[in-house]
Amino acid sequence: MATSDGAGVKLTRVLTQPLQRRLDPYLMLDAFGTDNPDDYIAGFPDHPHRGFETVTYMIAGRMRHRDSAGNEGLLGDGGVQWMTAGRGVVHSELPEQQDGRMEGFQLWLNLPAKDKMREPWYRDIPSAEIPEFNADGVRARVIAGESHGVQGAVQREGSLPLYLDLHLAPGARFEQPLPAEHNAFLYVYRGGLQVGECSVPLQRMAILANTPGSDGIVLQAGAEPTRALLIAGRPLNEPIAQYGPFVMNSNDEIFQAVEDFRAGRFA
Repeated sequence: MATSDGAGVKLTRVLTQPLQRRLDPYLMLDAFGTDNPDDYIAGFPDHPHRGFETVTYMIAGRMRHRDSAGNEGLLGDGGVQWMTAGRGVVHSELPEQQDGRMEGFQLWLNLPAKDKMREPWYRDIPSAEIPEFNADGVRARVIAGESHGVQGAVQREGSLPLYLDLHLAPGARFEQPLPAEHNAFLYVYRGGLQVGECSVPLQRMAILANTPGSDGIVLQAGAEPTRALLIAGRPLNEPIAQYGPFVMNSNDEIFQAVEDFRAGRFA
């Protein structure tokens, strides 16, 4: 779904709000990619979050993060910014370039109820610090979770997120174990993939079935070099109450979040 956010940044909303329960613990995935500075130059000025984590993955370009907890970082090509909003933070994400390509993704990962009011946390992960698994025609960047014995840059006990950026040569095959009860999806942003009898073309998301007894996924690249995100996690199975940038478990908690933000009680 084409949309805009921040001060007019043009985005494609891949994982939309109606899919939040189906893809629990994930709340949103936005893709952005343009060579036109008018589509991104205004960035995302100060805005609040509470109750979840944001994972920003930059494919190309530079974005400066600043937040009210005192954190600051520059996100560059291939880097990741992982922010836990917890009980509340106000942050900005502003481009540090006047021209050129800006491309990447922002994923929202829900927090379990017991962690929604934790202290905010932030980590800037340069591209060189993201672990990788390499095999014939396959390069898997392990942002979170584990793949073929390679531990990702970030681990989470509750939702056990898996976040892979897969680079596949034409015709290359990749297998990834996945627990049957985990929710999982793919997003292809270069080339195209085959999953069993199903073709997943460029700029499309595929939601994987939770087939009882299944133990993973097999991906086959098509005739072109292919890049795709494979994202999975253990569902929290908790109520979801969302009002814009606040995601809690009840409407009363949402009302409190709005009141706390207006009163300046965020970090």
